[in-house]
Amino acid sequence: MTTLETPNLYLRRFTLDDAQAYLPLVSMPEVLRYIGEPAQTSVEGARQILLNYPMRHYEVHGFGRMACVEKSSGRLVGFSGLKFVEHLQEVDIGYRFLPECWGKGYATESARALLQDGVRTHRLERIVGLVMPENLASARVLSKLGLSFERTIREDDTDVHLYACQVGVNAPD
Repeated sequence: MTTLETPNLYLRRFTLDDAQAYLPLVSMPEVLRYIGEPAQTSVEGARQILLNYPMRHYEVHGFGRMACVEKSSGRLVGFSGLKFVEHLQEVDIGYRFLPECWGKGYATESARALLQDGVRTHRLERIVGLVMPENLASARVLSKLGLSFERTIREDDTDVHLYACQVGVNAPD
């Protein structure tokens, strides 16, 4: 996949050179509030996450979460995109941004572009989104993307709402 462009962002694959800029996305308590992941404390920890998740997913599945670079500043300000969730056997759309970028529409803008690319490039037929019930902002983004609440599931002893939609060639009209 080449870089995608939206009105405010460049969307590209992560590299290990992104580890320093990626660290706030995996260490800041306010960013991790609804994620359920332990905070990382080092650039090396961020590098390992990049290697084990998005970069591995590019190789195994052909897609993964993408770096979101703000056009106006040139900074990596978040990530967005698709991820195959092994234990669910589903493709999840997800996003995470630095707090100073919240409320700018970047999650919807980036996720919409990457969802459309996933349908075109990988012929995906169904997309899910996982969100903690109290994360109303993320649930609104999923709704804007066309996903609807389907059911509550348990993830690591926590209730999580699963939103879903049919996409691509077999989507209902």
